[in-house]
Amino acid sequence: MLRNYSGAYCGNEGCIDKLAVFYGKVRNLSEIMSPQMVYLLTTAGTIGLVHTLLGPDHYLPFIAMSKARDWSTTKTAMVTLACGIGHVAGSVVLGLIGIAAGMALHVMELTESIRGQYAAWLLTAFGLVYCVWGIRRAIRNKPHTHHHSHEDVEHTHDHTHHSDHAHPHDEKSRNITPWILFTIFVFGPCEPLIPILMYPAAAESLGSVVLVASVYALATIVVMMSVVMLGTVGMSFLPTARIQRYNHALAGAVVFLCGVAIHMGL
Repeated sequence: MLRNYSGAYCGNEGCIDKLAVFYGKVRNLSEIMSPQMVYLLTTAGTIGLVHTLLGPDHYLPFIAMSKARDWSTTKTAMVTLACGIGHVAGSVVLGLIGIAAGMALHVMELTESIRGQYAAWLLTAFGLVYCVWGIRRAIRNKPHTHHHSHEDVEHTHDHTHHSDHAHPHDEKSRNITPWILFTIFVFGPCEPLIPILMYPAAAESLGSVVLVASVYALATIVVMMSVVMLGTVGMSFLPTARIQRYNHALAGAVVFLCGVAIHMGL
């Protein structure tokens, strides 16, 4: 009777097998979404949001560099997206390796701590070097007055030597800056991801680990990009014309202070 009814409804007896497969998938999904998984997914989204907002190194370097290097909105978004993906992917890959190899949690935490120290020093060094370069550029680009006399008519005008045309080394710096930021963010760990989210999810299944990591990554990247875009738009309304030649120095100082803040545990 069941066969006749199913055959009439589905059009063929093979539909029963398809329904069985579908039921199996739904059952597997319900197992993945256990109360523990719901808790982990909620925690992943919350930690991703809060961790990113409380870490100014996740967005201030992009806002500062975008202003200093006059990046378009599209380029700013793409650089932020790439760095966000690299930032999360580094910890995800390391966590998956640790889970697959059966490494103890304290070993993974030590590894992430070492990565964090490297990232902090790289960010600090880059900010300091960029700030010094920016100060030097600002001094060289100091406006000065030229006096001219034409047929008994004298006039003066302000002039700079380095803002009216581009230099090859400036273009090289423009191209390499996003790659430097990307490298630093790949080294930078997502501290709560492995011990608080990935390892507990591994007790459920590998699919749970991937799902939890994906939610955390999505929350982190969306918050990074949202804050950077809002900050970039906000900066465009500030009256910065009088300090424009100090933009590079200020951007370097911001990046440097972000690195210092990481060293101080902020």
